[in-house]
Amino acid sequence: MNQSKIAEEQKEISKVLPKEEKKVRWYVIHTQTGHEQKVKQALEQRLRSLGVEDKIFEIVIPTREIVTVKKGKKVKTKERIFPGYLLVKMILDDDSWLVVRTTNGVTGFVGAGLKPTPISEKEVEAILKFVEQEERRFKTKFSVGEAVKIISGPFADFLGTIDSIDEERGKVKVLVSIFDRETPIELDFLQIQKLN
Repeated sequence: MNQSKIAEEQKEISKVLPKEEKKVRWYVIHTQTGHEQKVKQALEQRLRSLGVEDKIFEIVIPTREIVTVKKGKKVKTKERIFPGYLLVKMILDDDSWLVVRTTNGVTGFVGAGLKPTPISEKEVEAILKFVEQEERRFKTKFSVGEAVKIISGPFADFLGTIDSIDEERGKVKVLVSIFDRETPIELDFLQIQKLN
C-alpha cells in the first residue's frame, strides 16, 4: 500500500476517532486469506518494536481443532473459523490504528466507512467459547451415492454405495447387496475407501 493513501486514510480516520474515548475494545481486521498467522506475528513484532503494547493487548486467530480422515487415518487439524480475519483487543487511537493499518498483510479494519467498528463483548465471548469447544466433526471426502469398498470388519471386501453421512460421529451408512437385497450397514469412515 502506498504511503500517500495511508496518509489520506489517517487524516480521515483522525476526524472520526473520538479523542476522549480510551476504552479497550475488540476490533476485527481483515487480512489476506491464508496469511492470518504471518499477519499476527508481524503485528506482534511491530507493537513491541514501536512501543504500543499499552494500546494493543491481544490478537486472536479464531480457529478450532477438527478431526479429518486422510489416507485411512484420523488426523487432528486446525480449521480457521473466519478465514481472512483476526480479532484485536486494543485501545483505538491514531497511533494504534496506524500500527495495525500499516502492518504487512492487513487490508483494513471492519467497520462502517472508514471508522473501525468495535464488536461487542457478547460477540467476542461467543466466538471464544465456540473456539474452545472441542469439535467432534469429521471432515471427509466421501459423498452420498458414491461407490466404496469396505476394507475392515465383517463385511471387508464388499462393495457398496454411500446412503448417508454423519460427520458429527464419523459414520456412514453404506448400502451393501446381501442375498440380492440392499442392506444398510453403519460403518466408521476408516472402514471404507473410495473405489479407484
